[in-house]
Amino acid sequence: MAIIESITLDVADTMAAGNFYATAFGLDSQVRLRASEAPTTGFRGFALALTVSQPADVNGFIDAALDAGATTLKPAAKSLWGYGGVVQTSDGSIWKIATSAKKDTGPATRQIDDMVLLLGVEDVAATKRFYAERGFTVTRSFGSRYVEFATGSVKLALYRRRALAKEVGVAPDGSGSHRLVIGTAGEPFTDPDGFAWDVTASLAAAV
Repeated sequence: MAIIESITLDVADTMAAGNFYATAFGLDSQVRLRASEAPTTGFRGFALALTVSQPADVNGFIDAALDAGATTLKPAAKSLWGYGGVVQTSDGSIWKIATSAKKDTGPATRQIDDMVLLLGVEDVAATKRFYAERGFTVTRSFGSRYVEFATGSVKLALYRRRALAKEVGVAPDGSGSHRLVIGTAGEPFTDPDGFAWDVTASLAAAV
């Protein structure tokens, strides 16, 4: 089974970004940071999602992110599917924090149930085939709209680029580097939309 071992984000200031992710989300091994000034504009084509158990947890993570310097893209609110909101960090990454629950069942916690890497792609069906041919196991699929793969502690999901941009509250246009490298134990490759996968050991210089 294909496994995502880590996500490496290219950032201008690794110390500041590291402090943010530790303070706001309590993340360490799943998110790595690498110093980079690679040019990029607009939507980078991906977002990261944290799934939690109840609305109080969503609010806690979003408040912590805003206190640590993030900005609001979508305020936390109820939806057809549950409750959630979206923030953008100072390094430009987009994070969605959500739950399928609409009511709290206890005190707020800092527990994360799932972390999901959301990739915005031009052709969901074609990219699904690309990953399936590389041994990725599909766990959920809604035609050409959404696909989810089993990739270990960090899940992988595909959206149409415009749909993902709308989901997180930004314009779909963007160019330049994704500023993202996906760490795996398998062979390095780049998918049809330019998202790079590299061997985790080769990313050892990342903070």
